[in-house]
Amino acid sequence: MSDVTQVFQGPSLADFERARRTVGAVARRTPMESSHFLASELGVPVYLKCENLQRTGSYKLRGAFNRISALSDAERSRGVVAASAGNHAQGVAYAARQLGIRATIFMPVGVALPKLEATRAYGAEVVLHGDSVGETLAAAAAFADETGAVIIPPFDHFDVIAGQGTLGLEILEQAPDATTVVVPIGGGGLAAGIASAVKQRAVELGRTIRVVGVQAANAAPYVASMAAGTPQEVPVVPTIADGIAVYRPGELNFEIIREAVDEVVTVAEDDIARALLVLLERAKLVVEPAGAVSVAALMTGAVRSDGPVVALLSGGNIDPLLMQRVIAHGLAASGRYLTLSIGLPDRPGQLARIAEILAAVNANVVEVLHTRHGSALQISEVGIDVSVETRGPEHRAEVVDALRRAGYDPRVRAD
Repeated sequence: MSDVTQVFQGPSLADFERARRTVGAVARRTPMESSHFLASELGVPVYLKCENLQRTGSYKLRGAFNRISALSDAERSRGVVAASAGNHAQGVAYAARQLGIRATIFMPVGVALPKLEATRAYGAEVVLHGDSVGETLAAAAAFADETGAVIIPPFDHFDVIAGQGTLGLEILEQAPDATTVVVPIGGGGLAAGIASAVKQRAVELGRTIRVVGVQAANAAPYVASMAAGTPQEVPVVPTIADGIAVYRPGELNFEIIREAVDEVVTVAEDDIARALLVLLERAKLVVEPAGAVSVAALMTGAVRSDGPVVALLSGGNIDPLLMQRVIAHGLAASGRYLTLSIGLPDRPGQLARIAEILAAVNANVVEVLHTRHGSALQISEVGIDVSVETRGPEHRAEVVDALRRAGYDPRVRAD
């Protein structure tokens, strides 16, 4: 890692302080909460920086407002345009409304309804175009060319990075004893801003603070890029952490991150689902998948610290339908929910016998689906899918073993 006293290509500490004065007009100073559960698991104090409680539901407001505030009167008169499937759209819409500027937001046709409605509610004109973010970005660029509207980028801009970096200043003021800061990474605006602000402030304080970035394993261009030393494109596999799913780092973001971020790690889909469940149950916090990857990295041991650690929860905009699926997946990944497919002889009493076996091992039945149809079934068989609540991996194994001892062949369903 390079000497943190060097001059970064991005904002200086004075730029971050200036951005904080600007952003303070609209952004809340979000709370820093202690997590006793995570602290007991890790053996060090764990703090949660709750940017999921920010206006518009994410940190994106900070960068958007800082960028739009810097526009000239002539630029403001032309309006602003952005392309986004979620948090950036809402941040730009809210920031533009507060500054009295016309905003047009391009969103993919399949965007989640809550995100669409929220963006419109903040006063933006929303144009649905394209089936992918790439098509939506192209449409926004064409609109800017035709109308002169100023494009507000989601991460790869000096003013956006400076706005997101105001979080780094808050983190060190609210958790002055922190030795490690864990940050989600998508395109890199947030991580670049926080890492740069934290490292520059640490130099002033005569301290060393470690900053670790976290990406979803299904969309991790920074891992390949850090190894290669230049921005790399990677294929993006669908991920529940869609808020940080990018195929290539931002150019300025990468230059800052490779100097100021100590390490970039990844987390799997099951890890993210488990983290969301822990945050909901233990911290009583609603967090979107992209915002929970920092906690997932702590829970899996991908990030370790010998001192107090801050995990940034970058957003809380999660579609209720997605939350329902993620909670079910998180319960299954934690060994607390189990769905089994079982073939039974087609004669009376078999379902009752299954129920007795499950009751004997204290497995609570949630749902039962019964069918005589299916290519895997014999003519004399019926099939059931039974979903039960379990108390963890050991109890889950006990349920399966009990059915097998009774002569059945239960198949654990992955969904």
